[in-house]
Amino acid sequence: MARATARHILVDTEAQCIQLKTDIENGLDFAEAAKQHSSCPSGGQGGDLGSFGRGQMVPEFDKAVFTGEVGVVQGPIQTQFGYHLLEVTSRED
Repeated sequence: MARATARHILVDTEAQCIQLKTDIENGLDFAEAAKQHSSCPSGGQGGDLGSFGRGQMVPEFDKAVFTGEVGVVQGPIQTQFGYHLLEVTSRED
């Protein structure tokens, strides 16, 4: 069974998500950005979501986690919760 570990940042607007992605690409630490900006409780842990399998997250998030490149910040990804930046930190297929 495929499993992955990932971290994310959840914000309300696509514009904020895009700005954070730019800031991270320019050197802002992902974990620090999550602590400062994420509306998800995981923000306190730098956005860490731990380990999970296929189908445990909402479909848009699940697809990105299990098809996106490991170690690359992806997003904005829109779900019913808002806009996410996502980084898959490991994956076993």
